[in-house]
Amino acid sequence: MAATEAAPTLIGSVQRALRLVDMVANSSRPVPVKTLAARTGLTPGTTYNLVRTLVHEGYLVTEPDGLVLGENFPAFRKHSDAGGVFFAHVRAALRHATEEVGATAYLSRYEDGELHLVDIVDAARSTRIDLSVGLDSSAHATALGKQILADLSREERMDYLSRHPLEQLTSRTIRDPRALLAALDRCRGFAVDCEEYAIGNACVAVPVIAPNVRASLAVSLPVGHPRLEHGLVEKLKVVARRLSLQLGADALGGSTSRLATSL
Repeated sequence: MAATEAAPTLIGSVQRALRLVDMVANSSRPVPVKTLAARTGLTPGTTYNLVRTLVHEGYLVTEPDGLVLGENFPAFRKHSDAGGVFFAHVRAALRHATEEVGATAYLSRYEDGELHLVDIVDAARSTRIDLSVGLDSSAHATALGKQILADLSREERMDYLSRHPLEQLTSRTIRDPRALLAALDRCRGFAVDCEEYAIGNACVAVPVIAPNVRASLAVSLPVGHPRLEHGLVEKLKVVARRLSLQLGADALGGSTSRLATSL
């Protein structure tokens, strides 16, 4: 009988830790530790110990609503369009925008012909707008939506508008298609809505463009707030450019990833 190879020596704790990272990497939302324990069948104590180590080493990051990937996770440099990796980049960018501007930050994305709200990070002293009307029905009335519509080709834009009526959300909402198209043509690197979605609130959005990604990053503030000034747009653009570089690092090469990190 031919000699057989000895079975490899496997470290169970390493296998369990890698499984936790894999679950977070494949989730489009933050994952609570309790959810990880339930899905893996591990005890809460074991799960918390593994997570504590992964956070310490930079492979996971603890957010208020769960765990996201950390900057040391290798896939950041290779698969920026993967669900968990994409979300981790977005969450970090929104948190940066919130801290830089002092306002709640949002990110929306155009995908499969529709606009989707990806994530929100609340500022401590600036509450989010009540999003009772979803982005799919309010793109024409939000800076988030208008910025993406402005970046679409004419064919994509007309297709989207043909499938989404211009609902009146406030007295300032643009409902005339021609007026909306003219407003979109005037967008030059940023979009604004002033009480078009919610009375008393204004939003400013800038584009986030990367291979296979068309998105917009925005902040909301009360109308008349002193931070609603030209410098706000430039601050948002810095955050958006860094996020665009991170999301495009795979297609553009490792040098882009290093540049994004240095910004």
